[in-house]
Amino acid sequence: MKKLITLAIALFCAVSLQAKGDLHLFSIENKDGKVTPYTIEQILNKSGLLHVELNSNMIGPFKKQFKETKYKIFTLMTFWSKKHTRDLVNKYPKAGAFTPMGMGIYQAKDEDTLHFSILTAEAQGKILGLKDLSLLKKIEAEVMNVIKANFPKAKHAYSEDSLKTGHNLVTTYETELDEDEDPEDVLDEFQMNLEAGFKPYGFVVPQFMDLNEVLTEDGTKESPYDFYITYSICKLPVIYTVAKSRPEASAFAPCTTMVYKKKDEDKIVVGFPAVYNWMSSALVEDKEAKAVLMKAQTDFESILKDITE
Repeated sequence: MKKLITLAIALFCAVSLQAKGDLHLFSIENKDGKVTPYTIEQILNKSGLLHVELNSNMIGPFKKQFKETKYKIFTLMTFWSKKHTRDLVNKYPKAGAFTPMGMGIYQAKDEDTLHFSILTAEAQGKILGLKDLSLLKKIEAEVMNVIKANFPKAKHAYSEDSLKTGHNLVTTYETELDEDEDPEDVLDEFQMNLEAGFKPYGFVVPQFMDLNEVLTEDGTKESPYDFYITYSICKLPVIYTVAKSRPEASAFAPCTTMVYKKKDEDKIVVGFPAVYNWMSSALVEDKEAKAVLMKAQTDFESILKDITE
């Protein structure tokens, strides 16, 4: 009997160790309001390891469009690693779907605690379909070390174990190029058509990034891509609705849309992390939230189909 009990405890411990979710969740005492998204941006930038690309305060847009919000802080932040992003995207083209990667920062009006959420390296690897997580782990370690050094009293936890999903976690489309087409001319037309498709469906672009500038280190090194750009894409009703029940899902917002052409390929690839990640990793089960997410997925797929077919 003693052996059986010991075995049961061992199995329980093993399951507990494995059952960590896809999100790092940090909580910081912030009754005095001294910690702000701007504070966090300064800390990440001053580390010398990370570069903040976007720091978008959503409270104003929430109030303007929906007249109310239960949050006093709700910010979408994106950043990338100065040391490892270049190697990551050069090695794994799809990694641009998390370049820049996101951090959700939020605090409700009725609480004294500031929260922020970030995807784990394992979750990013799962979504991208990568088996080698070494570079993702290095970026994760940078972020974790900077946070812990500057917020030593911050409480860290993992989200609940993710929900299972049978869907592709990165949605991609491709369009073939003719041999005589100039890549830059093709990119200009592709961007024009892509950007023209955003507004009718209610998508906004708070940030655009020429990732090839990072990959070439401003023209001093070779890149395997003729071009590589990423758009940070937002749809306000999605963020607002999901935030009511699962604010930690803001780690996925804004969604990074990648557009690239490898030098050794005659095709343009465009893609983004599918909304199934929100449902799976952040356990979004609210009916209204799932409905707006699925509409965003189908709308964005429509845009990409139109420009790649």
